[in-house]
Amino acid sequence: MSDDQRPAGATAVADGKGGRRHQRSRRGRALRLVAWAAAGLVLLGGAGAGYLYFRLNGNINSVDINSALGSDRPAALGNGAMDILVLGSDSRSGANAEYGRDGGSARSDTAMIVHLAKGHRTASVVSIPRDTLVPRPECTKPDGSLEPAAQSAMFNSAYEVGGPACAVKTVEALTGLRMDHYIEVDFTGFKHLIDALGGVPLTTTEAIHDPKSHLDLAAGTHTLDGEQALGLVRTRHGVADGSDLGRIQLQQAFMKALMNRVSGLGLLTSPTKLISVADTATKAVTTDSDLASVGDLMGFAESVRGLDSSDVHMVTLPVQYAVSDPNRVEPIQAQAAMVWAALKADRPIPAAATKGSAADDVNAGKVVGGGGGSTPRPSDSATP
Repeated sequence: MSDDQRPAGATAVADGKGGRRHQRSRRGRALRLVAWAAAGLVLLGGAGAGYLYFRLNGNINSVDINSALGSDRPAALGNGAMDILVLGSDSRSGANAEYGRDGGSARSDTAMIVHLAKGHRTASVVSIPRDTLVPRPECTKPDGSLEPAAQSAMFNSAYEVGGPACAVKTVEALTGLRMDHYIEVDFTGFKHLIDALGGVPLTTTEAIHDPKSHLDLAAGTHTLDGEQALGLVRTRHGVADGSDLGRIQLQQAFMKALMNRVSGLGLLTSPTKLISVADTATKAVTTDSDLASVGDLMGFAESVRGLDSSDVHMVTLPVQYAVSDPNRVEPIQAQAAMVWAALKADRPIPAAATKGSAADDVNAGKVVGGGGGSTPRPSDSATP
């Protein structure tokens, strides 16, 4: 819904890279990405009565990635830095059936690698387009049978073939980085989480209309409810060139707005609101088994307590349109290697790594979030 005046905490968006953004600099009190927001809010609520603790514990779904993948994996960085695979899944079964039918299967509609630098004071986020053609390793299917490796497969098919474990295995094969944690949010969980937060203020510079994602926004300032927020992060046809690259830019802009919203809620002073959000958040996410309890999440959230939205650098994996299929993209190998090398060395991603990517030609970021497909790079002094 549109407001006559910008709501408190609104992310103002202006046309072009020079446009003004209304930014907030607040102490981070919780996790700063969609799945992190869910996890961090849980922890605050878990500090109360034992009943609440066990209730929230019972909400958390988890998968044992370590057992599924065994020991044949990249080594952990070992310096306190951490890499996390965050997926938004698009299963259309069960509670998600209202968003279409897919025979009960699911794919990873959104994929982000979140790199927390040593000390967890800065983060780099790399979005992987779902239509990226990548080598997919052999994976175990839900029925226990093996799916043979594929030399070139759409990235989001890994989740469909073998669930979270295959998605993690594919990312590790692509990057050479070990994913220390896994967090997943589905359509319905995301929508309910945004509603529990009271919506997310955000400004658009032009109208967005996409019947396929149930989104109809006039230009101006809005407080997006869960349905509208879901429509925004899912839309492709309503903005720019209608590609997944444009959608990623919208997702990154929304993540910034969500971080600002979580920072400004003042949940610690409203126990009733806090409990409601925590209950919704724990139902919204699936995590790896190492984050499968309120206690585990508490330690994780505390480690990123000081992380602010201005400390997060978001980019899209550098890609080019595939020769074999112009409707697909493939990594620009030399530049993608620069991205993974930077994360492995626990350093900021250099600007040269994403220069010339197909994402540079997409202007969805001017509609929501301003500018291009990446956010300002953290200072080189922020990480070792």
